[in-house]
Amino acid sequence: MTQQQGPVEVEHEVTVNAPAAAVHELIADVANWPRIFPPTVHAEEVERDGAEQRIRIWAVANGEPKHWTSRRTLHADTLRVDFRQEVSAPPVAAMGGSWIIEPLGENACRVRLLHDYRAVDDDPGHLAWIGEAVDRNSRSELAALKANAELVTGSAGLLLSFEDTVQVDGSVKDVYDFLNEARLWSERLPHVASVRLEETTPGLQTLEMDTRTKDGSTHTTSSVRVCFPHERIVYKQHVLPALMSLHTGYWQLTEHNGGVAVTSQHTVAVNTAAIASVLGPDADLAQARTFIQNALSGNSRATLGHAQAYAEGRR
Repeated sequence: MTQQQGPVEVEHEVTVNAPAAAVHELIADVANWPRIFPPTVHAEEVERDGAEQRIRIWAVANGEPKHWTSRRTLHADTLRVDFRQEVSAPPVAAMGGSWIIEPLGENACRVRLLHDYRAVDDDPGHLAWIGEAVDRNSRSELAALKANAELVTGSAGLLLSFEDTVQVDGSVKDVYDFLNEARLWSERLPHVASVRLEETTPGLQTLEMDTRTKDGSTHTTSSVRVCFPHERIVYKQHVLPALMSLHTGYWQLTEHNGGVAVTSQHTVAVNTAAIASVLGPDADLAQARTFIQNALSGNSRATLGHAQAYAEGRR
């Protein structure tokens, strides 16, 4: 019998020029995570009992979408968050660790991110894969946390959120099927030139799309989507148009007045470095915000209109 090896323990850290309590709050509230951490597609609280919390996370590791359930203990008094995966995704057999925020004055802190993990069967190849993923994601998460925390007071106008809603006189299942079956969008949606969709795990999709713009050109985007049947589809783009540094969103379906209210929501961060090259040397942030909202809302309303026609045509 092969003796089980002990867990591998690693630590990463970064210095953040922001108050320690504010940084702790960003980490403690998982609703922030898709906006703060590049690998995270979606995170949600499942249950809460005082300081004990159960969360589900969907993220990209080494280019592959994964999901898991974790339990966390929030220590607001010591600015620490302990976490332990409840259900790990192979090749991970077990994973846990801590976020530790140490004040370095009123407006600076050290953030330490600790991990301990084991691989399925203690396989060396699996351990190497996990180690690479933990190292890459930890560095990415800490760099993103630093940037987000330091910009939080000076980034007015860079982040925008908006939504479009349509009332469909049809079934929630038909609307959901239209949105879920994105592999058919190049046949169903005029603004979609081509689609490549992978779904090796049911409900967890990687969607790459070539979208036509008004001038006839196309741009490529790639998203990971988390699908909750007949309720919502949450997504995060990992390959973005030049004018955006972040794009998350969801499709929400709510039964209403004998039909279904369908909402398309977007949260976007403007990439200010690209404004001049995309919109011209005289363009400013306000014009970039308007351009982005018009483009995304235009595509969303078009998709909603076709979803409405599809569902109402099947009644």
